[in-house]
Order: sequence, then C-alpha cells, then structure tokens
Amino acid sequence: MVSCGERCPGAGLGGDLAALAELDEAALLGGLRERFLRQQVYTDVGDILIAMNPFQPLPLYGREVSEQYLCHETSTLPPHIFAVASRAYHAMLGHRGSGPRSQCIVISGESGAGKTESTKLLLQHIMNLCKGNSQLEQQILQVNPLLEAFGNAQTVVNDNSSRFGKYIQLRFQKNTVQGAKLSEYLLEKSRVVQQDTGERNFHIFYYMFAGLSSEEKEMYGLLDPSLYRYISGRFGTQDIAQRWKHKYKEVCNALDMVGFQEQEQVDMQAILAGVLSLGNVTFEPEESDGSAKVSEASRGWLKAAAGQFGVQEDELLKCLICTMSVTRGEQILRFHTQQQAEDARDSIAKVAYGRVFGWIVCKINELLAVNMDTKVELGEIGILDIFGFENFAVNRFEQFCINLANEQLQHFFNHHIFQLEQAAYKEEDLPWETITFNNNEPTLDLLLAKPLGLLSLLDEQSAFPQATDKTFVDKLNSSFKGNLHFQPGRGHVLAFSIIHYAGKVQYSAEGFLEKNRDTLPANVRGLFINSITPLLSVLFKATISRTGTLMPRVKAKVRAEADNKFNSTRKQSAGAQFRHSLMVLMERMYSANPHFVRCIKPNSKKEPGVVDSQVVLQQLRYNGLLETIRIRRDGFSWRPSFEEFAERYAILLVKPDVSLTKESCLEILQSTELTGWICGKSRLFFKYWHQEQLVKCVEQLERAAVVIQKAFRGFRCRKSYLKLVAELRAKVQLLQEEAERERSRQLALEAKAQKRIFFPVPKPRKRCPQSCAHCSDNPPQPPVPRPRSKLTESTPFDNFLGPSAHGPVLGTEGQTGEEAKMRELKRGASLRWFEETQAQKVMQDDGAFPNWLHGMISRREAENLLIDKPLGCFLVRISQSRPGYTLTYRGKNRCRHYLIEVQPNARYVILGEDRAHASLTELVWYHQAVGIQPFMEKLTVPCGQKSSESLDHEDVESPMLTETAAKGGTPPEEQPCPSRSSTSIPRSVAALKSMWFRRTKNWPKQQSFDKSRTKPRLGKEKASKRALPRLHSSMQLVIQEIRQVSRGISSAEPKHPQPPGHLELPYPWAGERRLPQVVLSFPAPGSQVLPGGLGIKALFIGSNRLGQTLGEAH
Repeated sequence: MVSCGERCPGAGLGGDLAALAELDEAALLGGLRERFLRQQVYTDVGDILIAMNPFQPLPLYGREVSEQYLCHETSTLPPHIFAVASRAYHAMLGHRGSGPRSQCIVISGESGAGKTESTKLLLQHIMNLCKGNSQLEQQILQVNPLLEAFGNAQTVVNDNSSRFGKYIQLRFQKNTVQGAKLSEYLLEKSRVVQQDTGERNFHIFYYMFAGLSSEEKEMYGLLDPSLYRYISGRFGTQDIAQRWKHKYKEVCNALDMVGFQEQEQVDMQAILAGVLSLGNVTFEPEESDGSAKVSEASRGWLKAAAGQFGVQEDELLKCLICTMSVTRGEQILRFHTQQQAEDARDSIAKVAYGRVFGWIVCKINELLAVNMDTKVELGEIGILDIFGFENFAVNRFEQFCINLANEQLQHFFNHHIFQLEQAAYKEEDLPWETITFNNNEPTLDLLLAKPLGLLSLLDEQSAFPQATDKTFVDKLNSSFKGNLHFQPGRGHVLAFSIIHYAGKVQYSAEGFLEKNRDTLPANVRGLFINSITPLLSVLFKATISRTGTLMPRVKAKVRAEADNKFNSTRKQSAGAQFRHSLMVLMERMYSANPHFVRCIKPNSKKEPGVVDSQVVLQQLRYNGLLETIRIRRDGFSWRPSFEEFAERYAILLVKPDVSLTKESCLEILQSTELTGWICGKSRLFFKYWHQEQLVKCVEQLERAAVVIQKAFRGFRCRKSYLKLVAELRAKVQLLQEEAERERSRQLALEAKAQKRIFFPVPKPRKRCPQSCAHCSDNPPQPPVPRPRSKLTESTPFDNFLGPSAHGPVLGTEGQTGEEAKMRELKRGASLRWFEETQAQKVMQDDGAFPNWLHGMISRREAENLLIDKPLGCFLVRISQSRPGYTLTYRGKNRCRHYLIEVQPNARYVILGEDRAHASLTELVWYHQAVGIQPFMEKLTVPCGQKSSESLDHEDVESPMLTETAAKGGTPPEEQPCPSRSSTSIPRSVAALKSMWFRRTKNWPKQQSFDKSRTKPRLGKEKASKRALPRLHSSMQLVIQEIRQVSRGISSAEPKHPQPPGHLELPYPWAGERRLPQVVLSFPAPGSQVLPGGLGIKALFIGSNRLGQTLGEAH
C-alpha cells in the first residue's frame, strides 16, 4: 500500500469523508447523520459529492451563497452543489490543470432523493458563472419547470418524480453560453391511462383544471375533473388546487419565455383535453356477434374527443372498434372485441401524449439551438438527470427499463472510480492493494447481451403475433436457468426477479410484450395527419428515430392507405429504442470528464430532520460509498502524462523552452511544496486535492506577472509621456520665438509709419438711430445646447440632440460618413418596425398612446426628462439601434436603462428577467407591483406628457401627414412636451397620427369590430387578440349532452321553438367576446347526406366563412 501522503488542507473541516481516521460503516453513517442534523446536507468524498435530501427549504441557495462559489478555488468553503458546478465550469474552460475539455455531471440516486432539485441548482449556478446577461440564460432556466409539468408525476415515494430521463448539453464559446440541447429518455406513457393506488397522472392535467378559467374550460370542452377516468376521478384539496393554479401560471410563462407561439400552446392544450375525453369512452359488446360498440352513455365523450382532436367522429370511431386491412386489393374490416377496443383507445391516448411531449423537447432544441458557425469549437457541460432506482409493490416494464438505466450508470461510476484507476496502478507497476467492489457487469450481460440477453429475447417474442406474456416468461426461465442474477417467479404468477446492484426486484410480466411493441391502431396516423388542428397533424407526420426521438417534418397530407407502409418500416420496439438511446448517452459521457453527485434519501416518509439509519445504510452499501471513500483516500484520482503536466505547468520553472519530459516534470514538482505524489513510468499520480494546490501556485505567478507588467507599463508610459512633454515644450518655445520675431517686425513697421506726414481727412457725419417697429428689442441669440445630465457620465451610445446641437455627443466625434449613414438606417428600420408591428398593439382603445411611451428619443434625452423627477419615475422609449424598447428608470443616484426584448412569439421580456408578458402595458403593470431584478426596483410614477397623442420622437421628415389631412380626419390637438421644444413636427409623430387617422375613420364600425376580436377589459387586463383552438364541433352542445347523460336525462326540450332542421346557438367562446354566432343547419328527414360528412352546415355570422360545411374543413 502506498502512502496517502499529505492530507487535503480542507479535510479538517469535517466536510470530506476521505479524511476519516477510522473507515467503516459506523463512522461513515455517524458522520453523515451528524452533518445532516446540523442542516449540512452536502458532504464530500474527495471530488464526489453526497447530497442528502432535507425535505424542507434551507437558506443555502441565495445570491450571497452563490457568489461565494463563483471562484474556482473552493477548497476553503464547505461542500456544496454549487462547488460541483464551479469545478465543472472552470474545468471546461481549462482552468484546472488540463486543457479545455467537455464535462458531464452525473446525478444518481433513488426516486425521491432530490435529483431534479439538484439539476435545477446546477443549472442556476452555471448560468450565474456565465455572466452573459442574455435572454438565452433565462430561457435555459425555464426548461426545467416546463419539462417537470409534462414529464413528472406523483408516485408513492415521491411527490415530484421524474417519469423520464433527460440529458442537458450546454454549449459554450469561451465563458458564455451559446445554446443548449436536450435529450429525453423513456417517457412513462402508460401513466396517462393507468395509475396505481396513491399515485397521480402527469402534473399538467391537474395544472390545467386548476389554472384555466371557467370560460377557457368551456372553450376546450373540459368539465369537472371528478368525471375523468384518466385522472382517477380525484383532484385535490383547495390548498393543493391553489398551488396547482400557481404552477399553471409558471408553465404558461415558461412556454412564453422559451418561445412557443400562442396558437401552439392552445392546440397543445386542446389535444390534452382530447386525451382526457377519449379516456371516458367506454365500450360494450354487441348482442349479435360480440363485437365492441360505444356505449350510449359515452357517446358525448366520443363527440368531445373528436372535436378536440379536430377530426370526424365517425372516422375516430372506426379506429376504435375495427381494423381495416387490404388483401389482394380488397378491404377487409375486422371488428374488435371489447378488450381490443379499450386497448386501442388507450394506445391512441398514450401515443398522442407521448408525441406532444416529444414535440415539446424538439421545439426546445430548435429554439435554444446554437446560432453560430459549425466550425467554431465550443465547450460543453452535460447534466444527466435520470429516473432513480425503483422497487415498488408491483414493478412493470417501465420499472425494468428504469432500473436497467441505473445499472448502466452504476457501471459507468465503477468504471471511472475503480476499474480505470486500479488498471493504471498495475500498468505503472505501483505498489497497490486491490480494492474490491460490487461489479455489476454480469447483470448488464444478462439484460443487454446479444442474442440471448433479456431485451433480445423480449424483441424476439414481440415479433411473433401469437406470443403472449406467458410464452415470454417461459422463454426466460428456460434461457436463464442457473444464472445467479435471475430468479423465476414462484407459483403460477407471471413474474421473474432480477438481482440488481441495489437489490432484488420482482417484475410482473403482464403487459411486457404489448408495451414493447408500442403499436399504433390502424388508420389513426392518417386520421390525425388530416386533422384541422395543425399541431396534431405535425405530430403524426413526424418520424421516430432509432433512439425514439420525435423528428417533425412538414409534408403534404398523406392518404390513409399509407399507414401500412408506416407500420411496416417502423421496426424498432420500445426496448430497442431505449437500448440505442442508452448507447448514445454512454458514448457522450465516456468522451467527457465526469463529476458525480450521489443523492441520498434520509428516510422513506419524506420527513424533515429525520435520519433512518437502515434506509441510509442500504443506499451507502449498494452505491459502494465505503469502497469509494477508501479509493479516494488511498488512491490517485488525477493521473496526467508527462507531456500534459509539463505543458500545463512549465510556467512554474520561470524559464523558456521547457522540454516535455519526465525530468522537466520532476524539476517542476521540486520547485513546489507538494508531497504525496508518485512518479510512474509514463505518468504522474496525484491526490484529488493536488490540482487546487498547483492552481494556487500558477495564480501566484500570474499575480506576480501582473505586478511586473504594471511596473513595466508604467515605466514605458512615463517615458513616452516625458518624451511627449519635452517635444511639446520645444514646440511651445519655437512658437514663442516666432511670435517674438513677428512682434519685433510689427513694431519696426509701426515706427517707420509714424515718420510719414499725413494730411487731415474730414470725418463723415454720424446718422441718428431710427426706431424699427418690426425689429425685436433683443438681437437673436444662438441656440444654447442643453446641459448633459449629471446623473450619468457621457457614453458613446448617446445620439445627437438634433439639428440645433453644436456637435456630436462624446465618443462620436470621429464618426465617418459610412457610420453615420448606417446609424440613420438603423433608426429608420427601428421606426418602421414600430409603425408596422407595434403601434396598433401599444395604442389604447381611444386611439391614444400610453403617457409613459416617449417614442424614439435618445438615452441622453431620457435622462434629462427624468433629472428632476421623483424616485421610481420611468418612461419607455423605442430603441434607435435595434427593434425593441428601452425602459429608463429614475434610481436613487442614477438612471438605469433596462432593455426590453420582443421575442419571436410576440412576448415582451426585460433582459435578464424570468417572466414574459403578452403586451408592453402588461409588462409595465407587472413591474409596478414586482421589482425588476437584480435591484428589485418598482415602477412608480410614469414620466407623462401634456398630450398622450404627441410623442417625443426624433425629427424625421414625414409624407404621411398631408395624406391623412386629405382624408378629412381631424387629428388630436398637438401639444408640446413640457421638456422638449415644439418648434417642429417630428416625422414619427406624424406617422403615428396617420395611424390615428386610419383608426378613427369610420370609428364606430372600427370600434365594434375591434371589440368583437378582443376580450372585455377586466381591471387591468389588456384587450388583445386571443388564439382559439380549431375544433370540429360545438363544444357547448357536447358539454350539454354529457351533462344531461351524467344527470340521467335522456333528452332535453329547447327553451324556444325553432323551425325543424334549424338550431341557432352561440359559439362556445362567444358572448362577452362578441365573436361570430354559429347557425347549425341539420338535413331534413329523408334528405341525402354526403358520405364522410356530418351533413351539418355552419354559418359564421359576422365573418366571411359562409355556408362552409364542417366536413369540408376536414
């Protein structure tokens, strides 16, 4: 056994278990318990972090704590999840003893151990380390709450359990994040249609019921949550519903922040409502042949689902109760049994939800993609947050895949911590006593080997149409008889057991084959591709990759017969897709430098401040933490080659041309005070703390180099300065001499002139001054430039004050003609952007603009307007150099300028904020109540104007005023701004007044039309256009029918007599919104109905869609 050498300097703080004097289970457990009860939930094992879930919020993650871990030297600080993020970030930049290299952070542990929260904290700190202050960082932080809503659910052991795995790749150029990519693994789609006792469906369903208003629920066709079978008819208490309502707002904000369009969000929620309605469709056997038919009580639910999916009801019914096949050109219908119809219904629901989730991931990747040249080399940090090991009372196919992934991660951990390290000791002939560990390679061979591994046998059985779950279990029992890691089920139960690294787990084989096949009912793809809901069509046009990733594409609508070709080419089973995705994940992780976070669950009851010794000890044993501590204490985790070490630390010798040899490495190490390292045959062996000590030595030299540079540059600059002063003095002396000579010459000339004799010349008579009636008493004075605001210093970003200014602002004196031209082009582009896309949105109902909008004024002018205003006064101005706005705020000692970005999805965000707003007015209202980060400054008093129609804009010529005057309109009265000159009419004012003319022409008609398109204003709600779901039938009729059936009413008489075949009703979202009414015209008895059509004509009163058949919209 080699000597462990010098201890880490920070080991005595008690935060590093590798410094324990006695290494056994009792000492390890006692140390963790003692720290946990002191609310120290993080503990180091060398460079591996142990994180115990406190089950309560702790004051460990504020801004002050985060700032302490921004520096890469964290050895003097207590263990923390932020320290792991800092180590990975600085190692990616090449600050930790090696060159720049991709990093990955692996977070593992049981379900409920805190992996998801750890992932969010890692992302938060890495974004703080970037210091880029870009909107991209806020978008990346919004990805987690968005995916949690659609991919997490409550289980027996965890209220926020991840039912999928994700790997987040952050791409960096130098120290700034440039993009992100997300990979998802094995969404538990079966949870959509079935949940065990004490569990819930995915969070998003409950968030929708709690967050949508009654009007919006009616729009989507949603009723009371207790009616829906897919959420088990259970909702929650009032307190829980309030929490879900808040979560729903967070999800909507995350969708806006990341960049989802409003129509996409509406279509997505309509599809989710359709999934819930489809789950309430029940079947009963026909009396004649036993084939399945939809029960009368659930006819309304079928209509609702078809309307929400945007498809024909009869076509959806065909997909549920029968299968069409083509044999020798002849179509054959095979009707389903009741069980087959229920399976088809559940399959459609699972596939629809799974594709919505896959589309969300693809959309996130599209919106957060790196927008740079592919030739630019980027650094990368990957964060793996994958489902934890699970062992429930009943374990199914999903638990099998989850535990397989955890087996693979445990093998990755063993490979890096034990196998690679001990193999290096043997290769270098170091004296080393081998540390044994629980090697799980035999278990992985049992599960993944080809062609006789468990997954291979599952695919083989899935390929046989006649195979059943029983034949699959029989195949396993015969193939793995005698295997130490496999045990057959006892009795007649269809089950088998696997001995995992974390213990024995029994799996119920029921449903294994069906879930692995992951079949889609015939004709469903063609039906949904031709849906009038655009998003649903996109989802089913998409293809599925080998790893199970959704790949959307836009192509022409396909015929229903194309389903057979689609199903024939889709050969990848769910298990095969998961196997391939794991292979890709492992390739990425093996190519990066890993950092490990091992999450521990202190007890099984989720109680704060309680440590269950048995639960903790079991996790310590199967994670191999005792062996990990031993190898970190006695081993050498950093093993650079001679070339790598000499290249990185040659600077410590303070001499040029250091050779990359063993001798140079030894010379470098002798110049330091490091002890405990060992020199091998081809590489050096260091303890895990040696890297930080060497970094300190390099930093000491760097600081000395800075001091030397400072002295040398000061000397050189002083020498240059003295030289310039001498030259200047010489020039001044030369000028003085020339002036003296000139003065002497003038005196000589004057003396010579005095000697001449001049005759007297009469003086002209003076005229008396005459008064001028039209002349002013005071002569005209030249324009005086406005003084610069004393609140801030001059900056090169300020614009010219206008034609009356005497010169350019400081920093623009040397501006060339090309630069000035480019500047004017940018200003013109910004003004056109505002006039074409923003003016109508910002304009109020009375045709005026808010008094806080001051148009296109410069930064200097904005500060001058606020110089004598109270604290908290603000204004919004149009940016002169980019499409967007700037909010200028009157602070305590200065003015602050916050950039407002208009995202592609028309949402307004203050740069650096985590909240998106539907309008500029809504943004102002929100920050009057909530302060702007990071100073939490609230907007109080707007910097108003005398006339809200006369805006402060830059002077530009306008041809639009005469055009509008010719139309006979009367513009609002022009009144000057109190802080600006009103000698001329700015062009942008005229342009905006032109819009006012267009808006006020035929004002009563225009006003009624605008109100028909917008919501009524409630309080401070902004009247704006609203995206609506594209539904095939009136949800109001369907909801009434479902309610009547649920109340036991078979039919209901109309309140007012109407002619036969004619029913007039409001559209479900009509009423206060004043949207078009709908007149449904039913065919008269005996009339012919076109095949494939409903025979119902919809007349949209008030719109241009007259007489359009609902079937034709298909």
